[in-house]
Amino acid sequence: MDVELLDRTTAAEYASWFRALADPSRVQLVELLARHGAPMSVGQIVAAMGLAQSTVSQHLMILAEVQFVLVEPVGNARYYRINTDCVSGFPSAADVVMGKPAPATGGKCS
Repeated sequence: MDVELLDRTTAAEYASWFRALADPSRVQLVELLARHGAPMSVGQIVAAMGLAQSTVSQHLMILAEVQFVLVEPVGNARYYRINTDCVSGFPSAADVVMGKPAPATGGKCS
């Protein structure tokens, strides 16, 4: 039985997504930004999540690395918003890993 493997580049990208969401606080952060629907400052996120500013900043950095979160500088402040195009591809990635066919539209973060 010949089974075609997921290409290595896509597998590496999906693995980075799974790692980024491997922490409950990061999952909550993604959900908060998605539900809020507008960019939020670190201060607003800290207030909503009840975590230390340094912890929130670290989580945001990890989520930004995989492009689940986008950063918008406004003056001296930085605002964070969900990257819906990228996050919407995550369920498809999970499906592909479980052996379902890849969707016709890539669902990749670029």
